[in-house]
Amino acid sequence: MFDMEDNSPHGIDWGREDKCTKRVSECPGALLQNAHIGLPSPAPDIVKCSLISGDCLYFHYGCDGLDDRGWGCGYRTLQTMASWLCRSGCSLSPMAKNRHPPSLPEIQHALVAMEDKPESFAGSREWIGTFEATLILDYYYDTPCKVVHVRGGGVELDRAAEELHQHFTSQGSPVMMGGDRDNSSKGILGVCTRAGGQGSYLLVMDPHYYGPPLERAAVQRLGLVSWKNVGSLDRSSFYNLCLPQTGKK
Repeated sequence: MFDMEDNSPHGIDWGREDKCTKRVSECPGALLQNAHIGLPSPAPDIVKCSLISGDCLYFHYGCDGLDDRGWGCGYRTLQTMASWLCRSGCSLSPMAKNRHPPSLPEIQHALVAMEDKPESFAGSREWIGTFEATLILDYYYDTPCKVVHVRGGGVELDRAAEELHQHFTSQGSPVMMGGDRDNSSKGILGVCTRAGGQGSYLLVMDPHYYGPPLERAAVQRLGLVSWKNVGSLDRSSFYNLCLPQTGKK
C-alpha cells in the first residue's frame, strides 16, 4: 500500500461556501502547502504510484480576496502549477525561478499582451483552460508544456495513466486537466494503477472551494484533494492534460 507522507455536474460549479470572518488576502502565508500529504492509498492492490516531487500550494476560489466563483477554477489550477515552479527551481529561466504565481488580473493582462485575447478580456469573468495555461507558464516561467488530448473518459483516460506515470517520474510537476462536458478545471498531483489492469486513480486537487483557509485534514475530509477512480469521470467528455516540461525532476 502506498501512503503519502509529511464529480462535478455539468455547467458552473459555484464551489463550497463557508462563512469567512477574514479575507484570505489579509492572511499572508495562509495557503496550504502540499495538501495531499498523508492521504492513504486508494486501493489495497496498487502496483504503481507516481506523485509530484517538491512542493505546491493549494489555490482555490477567493483565496486572494477576489471572488471568482463560477469562472476562476482554471486560473487557480494554473496558480498551483506556478507555485510548484517557484518552489522547485525547475523554471528554465533563472530570472523566473523566484517569481510568485501571477494573480488573476496579471494572467488576463498577459494573455492580452500576447494577443491571444482581446483587450476586453482584461477585467472580465471569462474562463481559461489548458491552452491558456501553456501560454502563461511559457510567458512567466519560460517553461513549455505538452498538451495531451484524451478523446473521452473511462477507457481512453485510463490509457493516459501510463503517460502520467512517465510525466511524474521524469518531470515531477503538477498537471492541469480540463474538458468540455466536464468543464471543471482540476489539478492532478499523482496517479496510481491497480494490479491486473483493474484501472487507475488520479490524485485530484479541486480548486472549487470558497471560504476561509483550511487545515490539511479538513481539505482531505471535504474531498478537495482526493483520489478519483478514472472510471468515475465523465465518459462522454473529452479531456486535455497540460504537462509542464521542466527538463528535470
